[in-house]
Amino acid sequence: MSHFLKSAPFNLDSEALAWVDKTLASLSQHEKIGQLFTLASRTNAIEDQRAVLGFAPGGVFRPASGTLEQVWQANRFLVENSPVPLLFSGDIEGGGAGYRINTELPNPLGLAAADDVALSRAVVDVMAREARALGYNWSFTPLLDINATFRSAIVGTRSYGSDPAKVLKQALINVEQFREAGIATAAKHWPGEGFDDRDQHLVGTINPLSWPQWQATFGTLYSALIDAGVTSVMSAHIALPSFIREHFPDAGREAFEPASVSRLLNQRLLRQTLGFNGLIVSDATGMAGLTSWLSREALVPAVIESGCDMFLFTEGDPAIDFNYMLKGLREGRLSEQRLDEAVTRVLGLKAHLGLHRQSAEQQVPSLPDARSTIGTAASRAIAAQAASASITLVKDVPGLLPVDLNRHRRVVIAGYEQHHPVRKGPPIILAGLLEEEGFEVRAYDPQQPPTPYDTDLLVYVIAEEAVATRGHIYLDWQRLHGSLKGSLRRHWQDVPTLLISLGQPYYLYDAPLAPTSINAYSAIEPVQRALVDKLLGRSSFTAIDPVDSFCGQEVARY
Repeated sequence: MSHFLKSAPFNLDSEALAWVDKTLASLSQHEKIGQLFTLASRTNAIEDQRAVLGFAPGGVFRPASGTLEQVWQANRFLVENSPVPLLFSGDIEGGGAGYRINTELPNPLGLAAADDVALSRAVVDVMAREARALGYNWSFTPLLDINATFRSAIVGTRSYGSDPAKVLKQALINVEQFREAGIATAAKHWPGEGFDDRDQHLVGTINPLSWPQWQATFGTLYSALIDAGVTSVMSAHIALPSFIREHFPDAGREAFEPASVSRLLNQRLLRQTLGFNGLIVSDATGMAGLTSWLSREALVPAVIESGCDMFLFTEGDPAIDFNYMLKGLREGRLSEQRLDEAVTRVLGLKAHLGLHRQSAEQQVPSLPDARSTIGTAASRAIAAQAASASITLVKDVPGLLPVDLNRHRRVVIAGYEQHHPVRKGPPIILAGLLEEEGFEVRAYDPQQPPTPYDTDLLVYVIAEEAVATRGHIYLDWQRLHGSLKGSLRRHWQDVPTLLISLGQPYYLYDAPLAPTSINAYSAIEPVQRALVDKLLGRSSFTAIDPVDSFCGQEVARY
């Protein structure tokens, strides 16, 4: 059964193959089903880790929040108490919505803006080594999404921009550096996101490209990463009707079947046409893009039967989805052959990583080792360099920059931070940084809006990175100006004005005549500190815009 594990990307030797075969033979039907699941463990409480282990999952997804000691203790407990080694996964992408105890690093769009191969390699090396120090062995990166539709709030800063060649360049660096650290990668979001401006967390999204267009873009990207040895692919809740209609011209509704439950997209296109032999993991299965297509009872076994080897997350009590999977198996909606093939690939990835030979301390290094690896002065220096290189001056029509105390002492700041129940972004500290430089800074007061008589510079600053369920990107004028009436006001004809995004790059669509605009892609502290240096002229803007920040609007250039 495991013969295909001899080939790339697993490349298992006889000893590793024997471990896979022996482990598979030792598992009961229930234990095999457990290996299909990657469960989310979102706290550091030991009782919560014990509950996760009660389902004997194949993998655990761990967002690293809390103190370093708390995260380490929970991770070590999990590996010490799992009879089969665990795949430890996370969305290790960088940016302000990332792993807070680690070094703060620019997100993918920031790296694309810096457009420096050596610098990107150094950043991802820091990211990978720090993740490995906490026990992570599987990163749900790189994103191969193409930032083509500017309203997409979920692609945004998580992508490497709109140029497929740059996307590929950065994605290959990601795969290579994580591999060097002993971490598997997962190219996503199959079959390609970014041309539908909606969010698959909220609705089933569609890749609208024609079949030739898809082959020239996403087909090329995925083929290149497969050739480079990417170990897994994340199959998303995205339809590719052009491919389905190549085979079934009258497909109707089925042309819009999400990839996560599409045998044609997973088995025929990804495995047979592109030749991918690695592990396929579904995207999070609670998303509306999947749950609006099938009932929970139907979709659980369908994800595996259609070609995914792992099932990402459960909805509520994991026992419900486990029972749906078992019921699907007993009723023939999930075949024994697919079950064994999927579990074999799960075990194969573990063997590929050498987990079957590693002690608990090798899987999750000691706490002193973690402390000595995470947040070092060298890592922070790389972060500062990358932060500075990522900041893009989009336009400065009036020649406002650099600002100085003689002309711009009295500063008003209007802005808002990311508001999300799970992934809250870092705070805006720009006001404090400017005050340290001697500026007199006050917040925008809707009762006394800025005038030329009391304000030398108005700064809008928005800190919203790409995040699930945001819907669409837009500039919330009512939130900026504090009232419905205030949302109608524009001040830049009277007061020098600067628009800064510490996140999404597309706010000129809603403020095309904002005279000076900067995109910084993330609100992490190194970016905000580097931004002040650039505002004051202490360093220059070198980044190259990785997207069309003018959103196709000619007027936005003026």
